[in-house]
Amino acid sequence: MRIIFIVLAFFNTLMLTAQTDFLPARVYNWDSLEPNKEDNRTVRQILEGSTTALSYFEVHATTLEPDDAVHPPNVHADVEELIIIKEGLLRVTINETTQMMGPGSIAFVMPGDEHEIENAGNTAAIYYALNYKAKLPVNIEVSKQSGGSFMLNWNDLPMIKTEKGGRREFFNEPTSQLAKFEMHTTMLNAGQVSHDPHTHIEEEIVLIIRGNARMQIGENFYEAAAGDLVFLASGVSHALKNTGDGQCEYFAFQWR
Repeated sequence: MRIIFIVLAFFNTLMLTAQTDFLPARVYNWDSLEPNKEDNRTVRQILEGSTTALSYFEVHATTLEPDDAVHPPNVHADVEELIIIKEGLLRVTINETTQMMGPGSIAFVMPGDEHEIENAGNTAAIYYALNYKAKLPVNIEVSKQSGGSFMLNWNDLPMIKTEKGGRREFFNEPTSQLAKFEMHTTMLNAGQVSHDPHTHIEEEIVLIIRGNARMQIGENFYEAAAGDLVFLASGVSHALKNTGDGQCEYFAFQWR
């Protein structure tokens, strides 16, 4: 009996350790990110680790000077990548398709697709890169049925007016690794709250692109401004309020 209790206690310890290894829900403030100069770019590491749904999850921001490229065209074998442009003008190529993309535009790259990112403007360009690998096996066929890799320009997406401000719909599809991946932007008028504190099984990223907000995570409140990124783990209660005098706008994307 003593042996059984010891085994159970050891198992519970392992489970608690595994849970604490997951990335915690928190706000990553842009001003606190350390810029690290590499060969032809400056990188700000935001987060890296695992989550309930993802065996690997990494987010960083890259600054490129005019005429610079991140690296030669490359391919990820088993990682999906989401690019969100923060500032400047990028030339993004996926396979044989090239687009010029400005702030708010996104590129979504599936495993096996060749891609390249270059600064096409006269000033520095900054973009966020989210790279992840899910715990489920890669299924390229699901990705192809959903349209595969794609690029969406901010100016091509209509703003849908709401009672609290507005909303832009980006996509809501399964991918090669995720049963659901949904992305939109929300615009909140001054003083508005996104919704009451709530939870959901999906993990979520909130990326502030304009204005100021107060993010509630559990029982705690955090100030957030343009450039700040919030990771919300599965099942964590959260809400967001516009605390500025003008409108606040942010990306929100969920996956499972």
